[in-house]
Amino acid sequence: AHQLAVNIQLPVEMGGLNGSAIIIDTENTFRPERIDQMVKGLPPSPDGRIWETEDFLKNINVARAFNSNHQILLAESAMDLAEKVKDSERPVRLLIVDSVTAHFRAEYVGRGTLADRQQKLNKHLHDLMRFGDLNNAVILVTNQVMSKPDTFFGDPTKPVGGHVLGHTSTFRLYLRKSKGEKRIARLVDSPNLPDGEAVFSVTTEGLKD
Repeated sequence: AHQLAVNIQLPVEMGGLNGSAIIIDTENTFRPERIDQMVKGLPPSPDGRIWETEDFLKNINVARAFNSNHQILLAESAMDLAEKVKDSERPVRLLIVDSVTAHFRAEYVGRGTLADRQQKLNKHLHDLMRFGDLNNAVILVTNQVMSKPDTFFGDPTKPVGGHVLGHTSTFRLYLRKSKGEKRIARLVDSPNLPDGEAVFSVTTEGLKD
């Protein structure tokens, strides 16, 4: 999420979208010092300009969500913010919710609340998709996983949020640890790409392949 918030601001010729980012942080995981490390690890700009961390941080709008209702409200507020900067040099091109299920999982406990939780989560996800459609923006939601102890074969972890989250997402990536700094990203679901895996490393300067 941190890496995408940096990359989205890069010029198009460097793989960016020349935009700004909004992060709805539900687990208090956003760290400005991590952005600083990633900016310092960027390749030089095409015009020889030196990247400044401050320039990147001012284009990342972070809001901390304290419960699921607040999270839903912040998604609506993001729409207002995007509208204000729509015609500026840095329109919002990325909205991140990290993580989308944490509050819902904590507040709706037990099978009796499952229907309410899924209904509320479904509306929230469709609000996020609408934001993406109206602002020509990428929506990234991270999700928690839980262990399924009755699984005898294969991976015992499964995503929280059930089919509502699985079917609403266009692309689903499953990230898991490998040896040392290496991680494996597996494409689980896509409308146009075959399943596949890629290995990447988490370094001080950011994500590297």
